[in-house]
Amino acid sequence: MTARQARFRYLLLLALRWFPVGLGFPVLVLLPLDRGLTLAQVGLAASVQGFVVLLLELPTGGLSDSWGRRPVLVLSAAVSAVSLTLLAFADTFAMFAVVYLLQGVYRALDSGPLQAWYVDATLAADPSAKLERGLSTGDTVLSLSIGAAALASSGIVAWVRIPGIPALVLPVLLGLVVQLIGLAVLAVLVTEPTRPRGTLTASIRQVPRVIAGGARVVRRSPILLCLLGVELCWGFGMITFEKLLPVRLSELVGGPEKAAELTGPASSAAWLVSALGAALVPLLTARWGVGVTAVLLRVLHGVTVVGMGLLAGPVGALVGYLACYLVHGAANPVHDTLLHREVTGEHRTTVLSLNSMVAQPAGSLGLIALTALASGVSTSFAIVVGAVVLALAAPLYLPAVRAERRESLPV
Repeated sequence: MTARQARFRYLLLLALRWFPVGLGFPVLVLLPLDRGLTLAQVGLAASVQGFVVLLLELPTGGLSDSWGRRPVLVLSAAVSAVSLTLLAFADTFAMFAVVYLLQGVYRALDSGPLQAWYVDATLAADPSAKLERGLSTGDTVLSLSIGAAALASSGIVAWVRIPGIPALVLPVLLGLVVQLIGLAVLAVLVTEPTRPRGTLTASIRQVPRVIAGGARVVRRSPILLCLLGVELCWGFGMITFEKLLPVRLSELVGGPEKAAELTGPASSAAWLVSALGAALVPLLTARWGVGVTAVLLRVLHGVTVVGMGLLAGPVGALVGYLACYLVHGAANPVHDTLLHREVTGEHRTTVLSLNSMVAQPAGSLGLIALTALASGVSTSFAIVVGAVVLALAAPLYLPAVRAERRESLPV
């Protein structure tokens, strides 16, 4: 397989993986409410997913490194298909809790192996390949897929009617169809060398050893330790634009109903802007290098979030929000590129899972701290605090900057 073929397969699989997610965005809260659950019950059921992901993130990353990317990806897609099928018929709290439990298993299994497969396949075909190009294009496709699917879902609910099927269920059923197509495409397109530990049982026995090896890799690498520190700050600070924007808009426009009218279109626009940010990465890194670009984006991310909290009126808040997502879309592939430079294929998914896992407790801490500040002081103050934490992560990229400069020096 050539690097170009690996890239094409990666982009296609990313689009198929994230399109069902975008379809679910407009209805995931409304569907259980429509079937009689309270908002508190919806929140409690949804929280199951986060706990499951936190519990399984590392074991599933180790499983991908020991069993193989392909079988883990196929298993994750199958679990997602089962959860979407159950979601279409769920009408009790217990059933929705099971849906989110399965979604948690799916997210844990899915966290890392596709990107790890792409990086391994690309480096096998071309050891000098610039990973940031493929990863940034991947994030562009991911954002476009989610944004387009969210818009399609809203249109389906508003205008499509099929006798006997509630309108809110139609995006779920379409997502199930796309997920099944994605499963079949995964089985065909994801190819990798045969591993000596080919059985699931043997691979599960290898998981603790693989996790321990990945932990040793991180512990011995100052660069990886700093990158995980960035992810901690990132997880804390993301609460500002993921959770506090609707609160800020509600204060500015005079109520949650009017804020909701703005938040939906703004969210779709944010994903499209994020795609543009990811598309700009090759230009930015060609000019400044990956490490320096990461530093600049981290500072700029904090600045845009400050704008979201302090700019006057709803227009100002939304301008800051969209600017924040533009930078966010560019920052993701740059960060991932620096991670991949520091790890080999043997532990690639495990390290990606560690990177993803540290964001979970940081996000929970951010929810507690920033919502308390929003209630006790002001929403704008809480947003600025989150922005400062985001920007303070910038110096943690400096070890990667120094390593990149050393490698670029003539021998």
